[in-house]
Parts: sequence; structure tokens; C-alpha cells
Amino acid sequence: MESAAKITPHKYPTSTPQVKDKLHTSNPFILELIKIIGDKNLSVREMLSVIGLKERKNFLDLYLNPAISEGYVCLLYPNSPRHPRQKYLLTVKGLAVYDECNKSK
Repeated sequence: MESAAKITPHKYPTSTPQVKDKLHTSNPFILELIKIIGDKNLSVREMLSVIGLKERKNFLDLYLNPAISEGYVCLLYPNSPRHPRQKYLLTVKGLAVYDECNKSK
């Protein structure tokens, strides 16, 4: 006697393919900033000098603010954004991207 329930393959897979962590960015400005900061702590003035920009507002709008909002860069003094010795450094996520860039060289 056959059982009423036939063994059929599941409609939905029980395991899903692993989603790759978003440890990369398609924004070339953020990628450039990550390469510049690297394992250092830099001020806005230092980053402007390395990139070769003079306009602080454009730098903040195109490079720094998007990098901070996406979690690649953080402030050395997060509770005091206008600290006179404020510097910026890479987060763990930013360091992972930096390491990936250095691996591919």
C-alpha cells in the first residue's frame, strides 16, 4: 500500500546561496578616498592635498560624506565633529576594501 504523501522535491530550496558581503563600492570617489586614507589618520586638509582638490565643499559632498554614510570612514572624535584635531580613519569595512585593493596589485 502506497502512502498518501509522496516524496517530492521541495518547491523552495532549504539553503540559499550565500549573499556576498558588500565589502566593495561602485563609487570611484569612495574607492579613491579609501586608498588615500589606508591605515593612516588624515585631516580634511591632508586628504585635499593628496587628492589635489582645492574646493572643500566638493570634497565633502563627493568623497567624505558618502564614505562616512556608507560606513567606510569614521571620525577620530565622533562626539565632537568640529574638534580642532579631527582626523578620519577607515572602519573595519573600509579596511577590508583597502586590503582587497592591495591584494589585486
